[in-house]
Amino acid sequence: MQGQNQQQAYDRGTTIFSPDGRLYQVEYAREAVERGSTSLGVRTADGVVLVAEQRVRSPLMEGSSIEKLHKVDDHIAVGSAGHVADARQLVDFAREQAQVERLRYGEPIGVETLAGELTDHIQEYTQTGGARPFGVALLVAGIEDGEPRLFETDPSGTATGWSASAVGADRDAILDDLETNYRPDADLDGGIQIALQALASVRDAFEPSEVAISTIDTETEQYRTLDDDEIEAQLDEIDFEADDE
Repeated sequence: MQGQNQQQAYDRGTTIFSPDGRLYQVEYAREAVERGSTSLGVRTADGVVLVAEQRVRSPLMEGSSIEKLHKVDDHIAVGSAGHVADARQLVDFAREQAQVERLRYGEPIGVETLAGELTDHIQEYTQTGGARPFGVALLVAGIEDGEPRLFETDPSGTATGWSASAVGADRDAILDDLETNYRPDADLDGGIQIALQALASVRDAFEPSEVAISTIDTETEQYRTLDDDEIEAQLDEIDFEADDE
């Protein structure tokens, strides 16, 4: 009982380490991310792909109102998992930083630079009294100096670079699939297929309205969102493993 009371005491503070070096509020924020719908990112030879699962909880809900993929600038986008409101705040911050870079230096912000500024902002909320950590993880994807880049942020304020990654529910199982099937020489369509197949490995099936897909290619460096017909065509190529069992 005494040990439980001690843990509860450390739970109440976002800025206090427990005796074993843990920040419980940050760990709880990671739990919130794991309960969120999945987002995936895949870096390809021709650009970068973002895929997000959209949970439509009722036939009365408009699927288009669920936003998991966000355009930050022409050449950068963000996928999220966790608390939607927290993601919206971070996306707004990212957009502001991208515009500041253009106004101040007359050039687009680098993907790695933006990921670093986001994680600096996120980290502040792990050591500031009266605030809580952001309960969201982000995939920051874009083109920098003609090369596709992909970074993942987590509630602790850490940014890591990836060739392919996932955040949200079933992350470990999806990463296992990505590690097996990822091909660095894949084109954009191949990257979409790799991401959808990884998502299909942990889902029975999903409709075009239940998934969002965006790409940024190295040629135009422009963010593009696939429409329902294009998504349906991509889904027709997917083997849903759960249906075969």
